[in-house]
Amino acid sequence: MLGKRGEDYLEVIYELCRENGFTRVKNIAERLNVKPATVSEMLKKLSKEGYTIYKKRLVVALTEKGKEIAKDVRERREMLVKFLTTLGIPKDIAEKDACTIEHVLHSETVKQLKNFVKFIEECPAINPKWLEHFREFCRTGVHPCDRAKVENSKILNAKIIL
Repeated sequence: MLGKRGEDYLEVIYELCRENGFTRVKNIAERLNVKPATVSEMLKKLSKEGYTIYKKRLVVALTEKGKEIAKDVRERREMLVKFLTTLGIPKDIAEKDACTIEHVLHSETVKQLKNFVKFIEECPAINPKWLEHFREFCRTGVHPCDRAKVENSKILNAKIIL
């Protein structure tokens, strides 16, 4: 099984190849903040498992199998960042958390989160009421509907007293 580290390597290789057209051990090491020897070891494993094409001192490439997984991991991360920022989490924190979460979610959970993010993005209202209510709840700690109930009962009580 690939695991978190392997997925991180594939994603970084994918990103670097998209940015530069190719990548090398040195570039991967810099991006992951590890030593080139560590990258070489991992690339040997990934190559043996059919995820990368790696020959010492040459460029590194992903196989179709590696690209597929890298794209999937990247898509999961992007969806999680959207989901977390919708909840009001700052983007830098959302990106760090998404990087951790993306590797441990069950595929059914990922599917439903994708559906939820798509639902929010395609919502016809520019700012749906429930999302406004959630943001107000985060700011105040009080659900807007509860506030309205309290205000209505105060008005009702005031009318009864009069």
